[in-house]
Amino acid sequence: MKYHPIDKSLFIQNRKNFAAQMKPNSLAVFNSNDIYPISGDSTMPFAQHRDIFYLSGVDQEESILVLFPDCPNPKHRELLFLKETNEHIAIWEGEKLTKEAAFNTSGIKTVYWLKDMEKIMFEMMTQCDTVYINTNEHYRANVETETREDRFTKWLKDRYPAHSVAKSNPILQRLRSVKDPLELDLMQQACNITEKGFRRILNFVKPGVWEYNIEAEFMHEFLNNRSKGFAYTPIIASGNNANVLHYVENNQECKAGDLILLDVGAEYANYASDMSRTIPVSGKFTKRQREVYDAVNRVKNDASKLLVPGTLWGEYHVEVGKLMTSELLGLGLLDKADVQNENPDWPAYKKYFMHGTSHHIGLDTHDYGILTEPMQANMVFTVEPAIYIPEEGFGIRLEDDLVIQENGEPFNLMRNIPIEAEEIEEIMNA
Repeated sequence: MKYHPIDKSLFIQNRKNFAAQMKPNSLAVFNSNDIYPISGDSTMPFAQHRDIFYLSGVDQEESILVLFPDCPNPKHRELLFLKETNEHIAIWEGEKLTKEAAFNTSGIKTVYWLKDMEKIMFEMMTQCDTVYINTNEHYRANVETETREDRFTKWLKDRYPAHSVAKSNPILQRLRSVKDPLELDLMQQACNITEKGFRRILNFVKPGVWEYNIEAEFMHEFLNNRSKGFAYTPIIASGNNANVLHYVENNQECKAGDLILLDVGAEYANYASDMSRTIPVSGKFTKRQREVYDAVNRVKNDASKLLVPGTLWGEYHVEVGKLMTSELLGLGLLDKADVQNENPDWPAYKKYFMHGTSHHIGLDTHDYGILTEPMQANMVFTVEPAIYIPEEGFGIRLEDDLVIQENGEPFNLMRNIPIEAEEIEEIMNA
């Protein structure tokens, strides 16, 4: 791994928190992700399943975590099954976790090789009444590929049909949405790397560069700072490309007078950052561009103040809609009749700002979190208002990552990333 070792106390505490929510005499199982084939002998880069990483810190394939807090055998109250390593594997694939290294990473003392899994699982399953399976119930999930977790669940339910089944996901949704201080430190590092990338491109952008040139500059900075790269597919959208919400081709020339909407974020230790900035190709905003830019920035600043404990996500978005409506009236993009005659299910402002303002962020860019429950301290949300004006040839989105505080306004993990128009122009023209 490129990232520095993570204090195993994080994973020890995460397991304690999960175990405290389990039913009496129950067992929970978590699997790593597969390495997915492309064709021939080519594969996609490995990306660990966030749940097993959250609970163990193990960041390699063919790994299984089992939690059984009430197990009569104390050695089996938490254990790992890992792919057995040897000298041949170390030479051909690279070093894998030894049992000692797995303990240093996770704090789990009992580690077995995968070849012993079925025998040991049989012993533990005869001792438990309920088994927690790990299904993907994220509100944005649209999974068509059968995962390693899915296959294991099928095997487990077929082999042990008399056991009660429970879901680990509701527990994880709540636990993962509230960040430990160590997690916030890792997210801060991801944001700091993103800042370095953004400052790099402010000194690089000029008329005639291509969107993919900018993407390459970000990647250069990210890799040089121990990141695997982008936390999600980057958006480098110049001119009217910014009005395509998920534009990812990044293959057009950046022309004088245009704006570039950047939606990029570095990952660090599997934790995501998510930043949006909009900058002028020529180093200076036009009067109209600046009017719209400042309007978006005001909405972002005012919306941020609403992220406090007790806020409900749905009600928050209604309030942000009111802020945006006011700005769009001031810009002449809406008039009073538009607002008076609007459809309550699709308010007038949605013509220019059609997506949500905030989502949970953490190990996933769109992280776990139950949106019908009140916000809590140490949850981390993005704030990303935007105004898209295809008829004027540009769109502007601004986005920061904010930690909800027990008292007062949220803490901005991207507080050092330039966002004010004057500062961006100053750096680009230095």
